[in-house]
Amino acid sequence: MTSSAYRPATVGRGELLARLESVLHTRGRALLTGPAGVGKTEVALAVAARAESRGERVLWLATLPADRNIPGAAAAALVASVSASLSWPAPGAHEGLEAHAGAGGGGAPGGFDILEGLPGPQRSAVAMLCREAPIPELGWDPIALRLALAQILRTLAARGPVLLVVDGVQRIDADSADLLRFALHLAPSALRAVAVETPAAYGPDTPRTASHGPDTPRAGEPKPDPTDAEPLWVPSEADVLFVPPLHADEIAELLIHHRLPSRMAGRIHRASGGNPRLALAVGRSLADARTPVHHAEALSLSGRARDLARQLLDAASPGVRGTLLLAALALRPTASLIRRAGRRNAEADLAAAERANLISLKEDGTVVFTAGVLPSTLVHDACWTERSDGHAALARVVDDSVEAVRHRALATDVPDELLAAEVAAAAETARRRGNSALAAELALLAAESTPMQHSAQRITRLVDAAEEAARAARADLAMRAATDLLARDAAPADRVRARLAVLDTAGQGLSDLDEIYVHAMEDSEGETALRAAVQLRLAVKYVLADGDPARSRAAAVESAALAGSVGDRKTAARALTVQARMDRVLGSPDAERVLAEARALEVFERPLGIRNAAQILTIRHALFDDRLTEARDQLNALLPLVERRGPVEDAIELFRTLAEVEARQGQCAAALSHAGRSLALTLEAGLSPGPAWYALALAETAGGSFARAASYARRSAQASEEEGDHVFLSRSLYALGRVQLVAGDVANALETLRRVQSGERAQSTVDPSMLRWHEELAEALLANDAPEEAAALLADVRPVAERLGRATVLLGCDRAYALYLAASGNVEEATRLLTETAERFAVAGLPLDRGRTLIALARVERRRRRRSAAQNALHAAAAVFERAGASPWLALATETPSRTAEPAPAGGGAPSSLTDAELRLALLVRQGASNQEAAAKLYLSVKTVEARLTRIYQKLEVRSRAQLATALNAWQGHPPTVRTTDSPAAG
Repeated sequence: MTSSAYRPATVGRGELLARLESVLHTRGRALLTGPAGVGKTEVALAVAARAESRGERVLWLATLPADRNIPGAAAAALVASVSASLSWPAPGAHEGLEAHAGAGGGGAPGGFDILEGLPGPQRSAVAMLCREAPIPELGWDPIALRLALAQILRTLAARGPVLLVVDGVQRIDADSADLLRFALHLAPSALRAVAVETPAAYGPDTPRTASHGPDTPRAGEPKPDPTDAEPLWVPSEADVLFVPPLHADEIAELLIHHRLPSRMAGRIHRASGGNPRLALAVGRSLADARTPVHHAEALSLSGRARDLARQLLDAASPGVRGTLLLAALALRPTASLIRRAGRRNAEADLAAAERANLISLKEDGTVVFTAGVLPSTLVHDACWTERSDGHAALARVVDDSVEAVRHRALATDVPDELLAAEVAAAAETARRRGNSALAAELALLAAESTPMQHSAQRITRLVDAAEEAARAARADLAMRAATDLLARDAAPADRVRARLAVLDTAGQGLSDLDEIYVHAMEDSEGETALRAAVQLRLAVKYVLADGDPARSRAAAVESAALAGSVGDRKTAARALTVQARMDRVLGSPDAERVLAEARALEVFERPLGIRNAAQILTIRHALFDDRLTEARDQLNALLPLVERRGPVEDAIELFRTLAEVEARQGQCAAALSHAGRSLALTLEAGLSPGPAWYALALAETAGGSFARAASYARRSAQASEEEGDHVFLSRSLYALGRVQLVAGDVANALETLRRVQSGERAQSTVDPSMLRWHEELAEALLANDAPEEAAALLADVRPVAERLGRATVLLGCDRAYALYLAASGNVEEATRLLTETAERFAVAGLPLDRGRTLIALARVERRRRRRSAAQNALHAAAAVFERAGASPWLALATETPSRTAEPAPAGGGAPSSLTDAELRLALLVRQGASNQEAAAKLYLSVKTVEARLTRIYQKLEVRSRAQLATALNAWQGHPPTVRTTDSPAAG
């Protein structure tokens, strides 16, 4: 195995890798443990890559399933690895060598045979171990072999630091474990060791042999006893590090890393339990599906995903699997319930399952499966009789009437109207209790239990089930109910209601549902109330999936009129809300009036906290207008009510909006917290994470890390593209372009922000307050030496902002225009405007914008050779950022003097006439960079560099690179090496 085989584990393992490196540095021994597929080997590969990058020799001993039954197999493979390693004549560039190579010491010329230094008995014992000499009847000399292996490792460590990785320690044979344990005990500190172990289950039964996994013994071999693994050291000699499952957000990053769809990251995380191998198998199942899997559909699991789940379940004995099947069938499985249902060894079985990382047992005995695919696979693989018997047993012992009815219904496959009526009543009880998910499941079960001769009743129950699933955000159940109903002779009105339920659970993913809209329009012909409801959903689709706010507004207007004509206040309120949102986008002065009408209808129709579209839009308008205190107060009043009795989608949007408000206000820690809460709820609900990632990008830009902000923005853009969501695609690209700009990646920032410009213009967006890309694009244009285009952009947006009264949009334009003035040589006017703008940002309650403006002021003051004024502006900016907890901005302000200090110009001060972009290029050329090298460092084309260099020559009145260097060297002081990633905000 060459060095290229050591791949860093980059997703979600940074903290674990740091702990592992620390343990190896202090103790020299570490054991990585965790369930199969959790990524233990990836962590070991990452630490091996780091060791190799430091020039250490890496030995990788990868055990095989058959090794457990071959005496000395692992030890022989290690000797072969060491011999081959020392035979390779490349000192200082060690190669990691896979064990199971040949044991001979021959190699390239100049190699060193490590066996030559061993005494005769030891060499003979090693030869027998490696099967290079016959083994006598009494076997090899165990003492000589122990001493030989210890001497081999000492000799190896004497040549430099060594990292030994033993992957699959549970498969090492007993003889090899004894030899390695002795050798490692005597090894010097220069030899460090990492063992990777997958713990085996234990229980009252002998674990059954895996029928699907890689550890299956060949025919005729004895079955290994996984509970009898040999340790390589006594416990006091090593630290045990558990490799945990990945969080939902990390699973999303993993999917993106492997170029798999991330829009269903939440559902994939639930299915996999954070197990990377399972998650990738499920992700590939979705990617390989013939048609895109929608949020409203069940996850399609390929044979690979199912087989991986079976491999994990095969760690349990048949008896334990029987116990786990009961747990999978129960709504609230506990050890006590399972024991009462007939599994007398329930506690022992569950302990064995927990040891195998199949479940976790809470203190109250509650059973929780570690991955959603495990109970579904148990149920999937069980025959009907096993499932029926399990439900019947549970029905007899559960202590809740609703659960008892559920199990009775699932225990039979014979439709029964009396039973169906009981299940329907149980669904109503669950609804009153606030358990909407159970209510949706029971409503569908009631419909499916209804006999064929009661077809009208079945259709009514299917409609109820679909609508109940929509209220519970259970897209899978809504789709099941709708599919069943649409296959029957249902009335057009019932078909429309079922289709609307599917649309209401679709989240961002509306682009693949055109057929549902078409049929809903056909079936709603002549039904005014239903046509109003369909037009409302079309209004949402037109803006999200089609990016057409004008068409969306027209559909919303029609929906409101139709709903009003039949007294449907609920639909009218929602339609007026969409109309008000589109009016705002299109710059209509009627937006606030229409929104007020919507709010009045919404409050009349239902109590605050339930379906709050108009109230939430009112808050977002306050956010757009930078009435941030008002917005935050309304959010804090509404959020507890929504959490208690509102839909999860509203809670997600409120947390996201609160994060945006706090990021604007400079409440950075709170913004990060609420953005994280929005993401957690999104992933838990199985919705697309694009909007929540956008909020996290804004929060990270404000108070976290520019690098993480860019990562979240890219994820949001990818998810939004996957969903066909034009609105959040523009937003996420804006967030990405903004962070690229402030972090100094000005070329990519310009490209990204131009995409935003194109998208917003394609959507006919007029109001510049909803997405403030104009000021960012203007600054990016200035940083890329396009001042006239920047000025034209600002001239276009200013009259619109003035007409609509968007005062803080004008402040952002003023900051960008001041930078344009500075680039044009009017530095005094630029200084005055920046000073005024900073103060007005402070009055508006926008501290981060104020600090950013002060950084820009410091840059201009330096160009005027006013060092004291520049330092004062930077200190003021740093104080603002420190109070806000804006860590990345604080770093930007405090690094600015050393990164971008500009000495005063000599004599005529010609270099001060250069723009920042020109100055960066001039300094690179002075350092000897060619046009191609400068283009690569500045992310520009060679033609752009050539044109910019021509302007520099003209401004400085020079005719060659040598004259340019002379002119810059004559500049008083000596500018430091320019950092091509300097932020325009920082100078």
